[in-house]
Amino acid sequence: MQESQKEKIKVYANNKEIIASGTVKNALIASNIKLSKFPDFKSEEEIFMPCECGGCWACLALVNGHFTPVCITPLKEGMEIDTRTRRNEYPALRVVSGFGVHTVGGVGTPYSLKNMKGPVEVVGFTHGCNLRCPQCQNFPIALTSGGHLTEAYEASQILLGLKELHELDRITISGGESTLNRKWLIELIKAIKNQDEHVKIHVDTNGTILTPDYIDELVESGMTDIGIDLKSLDVSTYMNITGLGDDKLAQKFLETSWNAVKYIIDNYSSDIFLGIGIPYNKAIISKKEVKKMGEKIFKIKSDVQVCVLDYRPEFRRKDLIKPSISEMMDVKKLLNSTGLETVIVQTSSGHFGP
Repeated sequence: MQESQKEKIKVYANNKEIIASGTVKNALIASNIKLSKFPDFKSEEEIFMPCECGGCWACLALVNGHFTPVCITPLKEGMEIDTRTRRNEYPALRVVSGFGVHTVGGVGTPYSLKNMKGPVEVVGFTHGCNLRCPQCQNFPIALTSGGHLTEAYEASQILLGLKELHELDRITISGGESTLNRKWLIELIKAIKNQDEHVKIHVDTNGTILTPDYIDELVESGMTDIGIDLKSLDVSTYMNITGLGDDKLAQKFLETSWNAVKYIIDNYSSDIFLGIGIPYNKAIISKKEVKKMGEKIFKIKSDVQVCVLDYRPEFRRKDLIKPSISEMMDVKKLLNSTGLETVIVQTSSGHFGP
C-alpha cells in the first residue's frame, strides 16, 4: 500500500503534538505508540494491527471522537487521535461479505459431509488477513475492505436466516482470516448460540494467533468445529507460502498454529471437531516436507482429519501449474504412509479419501 498523502501536517496523538504524513498509523509510529502484528490481549497500551487493509477492524482508535481503523484512515490537519480507550469499550465491528452456502465445506468440515449433494453449511467471509500469500485463493476478501461493515449480532441474524432458509445445521466463519478481531468473533459465536443452542459453529483459520486462552474462549462461547491450515514445517517454506518478510514473525505464527493444533487435541478432542489443512503445489512446498508434516501430525493424533488442498494459479502466482489428480493421490499415499488414517485430498474432480 502506498500512502496517498505525502505532505507533513500537525496532528495530536494522546494530546501530544505530532508532525506526520500518510495515515493515522504513521502518526502513531511517529509518537512511539506500540503497534503489533501479534496480539497481546492483556495489554491496553499497544494496538494490534494485523491486516493493514481496513478489513478486520482490530486496530481501532478514537479519531476526532469516532472509532476508526488506524491502518487506512488518512491524516487531516489538527486531527485528534486517542489510543487510551480500554479495549472493552471498542465496538465489535468487522467487514464481512460472501454470505451464502458451502457445497463441500472447509478444512474443518467433517469428511462425511463433503460428498453430500447440495449445501452442507452456511458461511460468511471476514475481510482482512495477517498473511500476504502470493498465491492467495481468496485475495479479494483477504486483502480488501470491500465488504459490509457488520456488527456481530447483525452477522448472526444473516447467518441464522440463511441456515433456516436452507434447512442446515452448520454455520462457518471463514475469510480472509476470521480470528483477527477477537471481540467480534466471540460476540458473533455467542449471539448465534444464544439463538440456536444446537447449531454447529465452524471456524476456518490459519491458526497464527490462536493462543490457548483464545481457544478456550472460542470453545466456551460455542465453537464446535475448527479447521486450521498448517502451511509448512520449515520457516523458509512458510515465508515463501505466506509472503512474510519478517523471519521472527513467521516463526511465531508457524509455532502458534502448530501449538494450537496440539492444544485442541490435548484438551478438546471429545468436544471439538478438528480438521487440518495443508496447501499443496510442488512450486511452494516439497513432498518431502509434506511427509515430515504428516509424521509430526501422526505423533499428535493419528486419526485427525487432514485435508490437502490443490493450490491453483491465482493472484500473483499465475505461473503455478495446478496439481493433477494423480499428483494429489500421490500426496495422499505419502501422508497415509506416515500412519495418518484420515487423509483427504481436494481435486478438480472432488474430494478423495480417507
